[in-house]
Amino acid sequence: MPGRRARERGDMARRDPGSSIDVAQVSPVSEMAVVDTFTRLIFDEADELGAREQVIIEAFRSVDDNVLMDTLPEMGEYLRNLGVREMIHLVARIREHIQAQAGLAAGEPGGDAGHGKGRAGRRPH
Repeated sequence: MPGRRARERGDMARRDPGSSIDVAQVSPVSEMAVVDTFTRLIFDEADELGAREQVIIEAFRSVDDNVLMDTLPEMGEYLRNLGVREMIHLVARIREHIQAQAGLAAGEPGGDAGHGKGRAGRRPH
């Protein structure tokens, strides 16, 4: 739908710092939205991402230094190697980060939830 995609990329008032995505427009992000995005990454089906998925991927990069510079396929490989508890924790951190960014974009006080919290600098390979 070209109209929706144009609106998603349009000039928006509240954006994640360093992002072209309107975080407030896609918030709140559910756990299932994060898991669905992870599934697309794991199965290398992330060729066309919507605004919500792009926000989730940007948040993933922000909360886990291990994927900061990774390509989408590399992020999928990283996710395939995570344990269940690690992935559950990662989903929660991503949701918290997006909620914090939406609050900051709206002018609410708060910090950058989970920024830079990697897993002691090691990859799960």
